[in-house]
Amino acid sequence: MADVQLPTYDIVIFGASGFTGKYVVREALKFLDTPNSPLKTLALAGRNSSKLSQTLKWASTSHPTLPLIVADTSDPPSLRRMASQAKLVLDCVGPFRLYGEPVVAACVEAGCDYLDISGEPEFMERMEAVYHEKAAEKGSLVISACGFDSIPAEIGLMFNSRQWVSPAVPNRVEAYLSLESDKRIAGNFGTFESAVLGVANADKLTELRRSRPKRSRPSIPGPPPPKGSTIEHQKQVGLWAVKLPSADATVVRRTLSILTDNPNGLQGANEDPKQAEIRSSFWSTIKPAHFGVKIGTKNLLGLLGIISTGISIGLLGSFSFGRWLLLKFPSFFTLGAFRKQGPTEEEVASASFKMWFIGHGFSDANLASQAKAKPDKEIITRVMGPEIGYLTTPITLIQCALILLKQRRDLPKGGVFPPGIIFGHTDLQDHLQENGISFDLISKSDIMST
Repeated sequence: MADVQLPTYDIVIFGASGFTGKYVVREALKFLDTPNSPLKTLALAGRNSSKLSQTLKWASTSHPTLPLIVADTSDPPSLRRMASQAKLVLDCVGPFRLYGEPVVAACVEAGCDYLDISGEPEFMERMEAVYHEKAAEKGSLVISACGFDSIPAEIGLMFNSRQWVSPAVPNRVEAYLSLESDKRIAGNFGTFESAVLGVANADKLTELRRSRPKRSRPSIPGPPPPKGSTIEHQKQVGLWAVKLPSADATVVRRTLSILTDNPNGLQGANEDPKQAEIRSSFWSTIKPAHFGVKIGTKNLLGLLGIISTGISIGLLGSFSFGRWLLLKFPSFFTLGAFRKQGPTEEEVASASFKMWFIGHGFSDANLASQAKAKPDKEIITRVMGPEIGYLTTPITLIQCALILLKQRRDLPKGGVFPPGIIFGHTDLQDHLQENGISFDLISKSDIMST
């Protein structure tokens, strides 16, 4: 019997009926078949077609009929069928450590593109190790971390970097994340589960990195940054802060490493000379810097809550009964910061984030090479937007998807990459700005040596 030719869709959203997936559907529908949008056809995919129908009713006031595809991570042939019907799959099914690889494998095999909202370094780096060469050969672009992890960090760091006009150079940029809300908001349980599994498998990430060739390190002017205290009172932005073990710093490091090997960025599969010039010109303005992320609160008491959650995950996440306790009683062990049923729509609407990028560097690159050089210049920028998990994540994912559809010929043929090196030179920042995520220069100042 001859194979039946299945219809192809611009985007298939996989996991469309999940907590985050349904918000991604709602965001995608804003751009479906609108003027100047490259998104003409959209399908929803997941395990249960009646739940997909319910998602569509929830997400759309006009209840458009959209094609529904039944696919399950435990059924690889169903994933291959789904991937063969897509130009681009948006994967919203986490934790990705548990459910991501079969979807990546299906997309690479089919030669379709893949974006996800993972914030799990071990998953991302393992996909790069296993699938990069095959994806490059098959013409499949595989890009993780297209949600709140790690688009604000990647594009936000580049925005700060571009404020350092030659001869000035940055040495380090520290991002301070502040989550704000009028109401107490519970975090996404999937994010919590990913964090718990991340602790459980920390040794696997170390092992994977040891087994891989060493990444190129960018040349950063000046001395390495000082360690600093565990708890910091950052007076300029009015926050008490502690280091956040998020994916952002590792994703940024991967982008800067690829940029070190490709100073003009990555060549597009079919880009014209004018586009190549735009790409090369953009990347010449990006200056690498040491980068870290801290999470902050306006008072010390709020910070102690974050620290106690971190300690709970760190201690209990390392053995199986501890993980069972954490995942069974998330609200208890995180003082209400995470719960299984997720936040209400009112809670989501009341929440927002600010991410401050405080850059320290040198007014002249020559100063950096002097013995005992200390930064003499500070540049502060800020990225700001709505609630991180259900509003900002769908916005960043859909804007990445629309750029990928519209500018596919200007992007690499295929391979597994972090988002910054793919989308940095596109107009992603402008599109985010138009959709509620703002980028602002706050101040440029001289630092007096002490």
